[in-house]
Amino acid sequence: MTLQQTHIVAAGLDRMSPQLMTTPPLLTMTTISRRFGDVIALEDVAATVYPGEVLGIVGESGSGKSTLLRMMNLEDTPDAGDYRLALPGLSGNLFALDRFQRRMLCARQIGIVYQNPHLGLLMGHASSGNVAERLLIAGERSFAALRGRAREALDASEFPLARMDARPSELSGGMQQRVQLAKAIALEPALLLLDEPTTGLDVSVQALVLDTLKRLQRDRAITMVIVSHDLGVIRTMADRVMVMRRGRVVEEGLVDQIFQDPQHAYTQQLVHAKL
Repeated sequence: MTLQQTHIVAAGLDRMSPQLMTTPPLLTMTTISRRFGDVIALEDVAATVYPGEVLGIVGESGSGKSTLLRMMNLEDTPDAGDYRLALPGLSGNLFALDRFQRRMLCARQIGIVYQNPHLGLLMGHASSGNVAERLLIAGERSFAALRGRAREALDASEFPLARMDARPSELSGGMQQRVQLAKAIALEPALLLLDEPTTGLDVSVQALVLDTLKRLQRDRAITMVIVSHDLGVIRTMADRVMVMRRGRVVEEGLVDQIFQDPQHAYTQQLVHAKL
C-alpha cells in the first residue's frame, strides 16, 4: 500500500486531502504572473502537487490553465514567479535554467500529452520512432534498447503493438493520443502533464483513454496534472481541483468538495452548467 493509500484508509476518505500528506510536495509554483501585451494570462498564481496525486485544473477558454501547464513544462518563462520540483540533484528556481538544461530536465522528468497530437509527435515518423526520440534525447544509443523500451511504453499505453511502426498520420485520434502517452511515460517521469487529452475524441474512445490513464496512475503512482474544460474528465481523474478564471485561481479543494459544495460563484456556474 502506498503512502497515499494509507492516508486515504486512515482518514476514511475516498479522496486524499493535502492536509493529510506527510511528504513534501513534488511540485511547487508561487507568484506566477504572465502578460501578453495588455492581456493578463496569469496573475499571482500558486500551485502545489504532491507525489502520486492527480491535480485537475478547470476553467473556461482563456482562463490561463493551458498557459500554466506550459509553464510547468518549461515551454515559457513568466514575468515573475518561482517553480521548483523536489527531485534529487535539483534545486533552485527552474525558470533560471537555460534552454538545454530545460530540455534535458523535461526529457527525463516531465512528460506531456498535448491536446493537438501534432505538437507532441512527428506525424511522418513511425510511432515507435516517436517514442525512441525521447529516449535518444535522454542519452540512449543502443538500437535494441531503443526498440525494446519503445515497445514497452507503447504496450503500457495500450497501443496495439502490431501497429507500432505505423506513422501517427495513419492512425485515429485515440491512437495518436496513446502514442503521445507512450512517449511521455517512456522514461518514467516524475511528473505527467495532460492538456485536454480527450478533446475531439468520440465518447467511447475518451473512456478508453481515461481508463488507460487511471490504470497507469494506479499501477505506477504517477504524479499528474490534467487540464480540461470537461468537468466529467476532472471528476473521473483528479484528487484535487483548481478552478481558474481570467488568469487567477478562484477556488481550490478536493474534487468531491468542489463538485458537491462549490463556494465561488464562478465555480457554481461551471458545476451547475455541467449538471
